[in-house]
Amino acid sequence: MERKSIALVAHDSMKRELAEWVDWNWEKLVKHHLICTGTTGKMVEKTISAHHNVETDKADITLLKSGPLGGDQQLGAKISEGDIDILIFFWDPMTAQPHDVDVKALMRLASVYNIPMAINRSTADFIISSQLFEEEYTRTIRDYTDYIERPLYK
Repeated sequence: MERKSIALVAHDSMKRELAEWVDWNWEKLVKHHLICTGTTGKMVEKTISAHHNVETDKADITLLKSGPLGGDQQLGAKISEGDIDILIFFWDPMTAQPHDVDVKALMRLASVYNIPMAINRSTADFIISSQLFEEEYTRTIRDYTDYIERPLYK
């Protein structure tokens, strides 16, 4: 099994749904490093500890700051540094968020670095049930050399 770093994020109105998804998939998730924004991470810890002796089995969960307080940027930095393998973000498309620009930037970085990203439960189900979830997977990343080396002044 290939151990992965999985980012888990949920907007407030989607936290219950993510908790249900984590509850359903906790046995697979605890085999990996989970990286969560603040309040989502506390909810993930609580959900997993309901089934799983965290002290004994050392579930590997990293809590970042709350999304609006910088957690989205922390997660984006981890993506750009190659520290995230999968992004599960239960996003609420019906509610404006005070940090919408941060959320958009996070999704853009996941796309730039070709990170599998679920923004709803169905896609998260497909990702976690894929045989690639447990195997080593080397994603391709577009070569941005031309962009990096472009002339800035004419």
